[in-house]
Amino acid sequence: MRRVANCVLTHEDRVLLLQKPRRNWVVAPGGKMEDGETPLATVRREFMEETGIELLNPQLRAVSTIVIQERYAKVSEWMMFSFFANKHKGEMLEHSPEGRLFWEKETNVLSLPMALGDQDLFKHLLGKQGMLFSTFYYTPDYELLDAKLETV
Repeated sequence: MRRVANCVLTHEDRVLLLQKPRRNWVVAPGGKMEDGETPLATVRREFMEETGIELLNPQLRAVSTIVIQERYAKVSEWMMFSFFANKHKGEMLEHSPEGRLFWEKETNVLSLPMALGDQDLFKHLLGKQGMLFSTFYYTPDYELLDAKLETV
């Protein structure tokens, strides 16, 4: 199982987003965990690498399992640790190796192109307290088949 960590960073009613070139979808910056690395260490490292920004006190707010399946057979599975932060140091990179970085108004985020399951994650990370535990089932083309969400 692959493991990844990402973070929704807000500043003055704006959210830092990364638009990936493959589908032009927006995501919260982050990336893959290295062997022996904690989710917190991963999100700090990956966020810095992708954005040039140092996260200050990121808080774990969601743990998601993403299952890619084709004709009910599992193709791949990964776990995502999603953090929230509203404090940071440093300036955003002009050019990210992962795509286009930009600040967007919080109220506009859900209208942007993204995986349908990511809409649930952004809703939680931007508006709700507590921890979200979720499982998202997608086709290999990232069509959402099913979602299970539980907030505690």
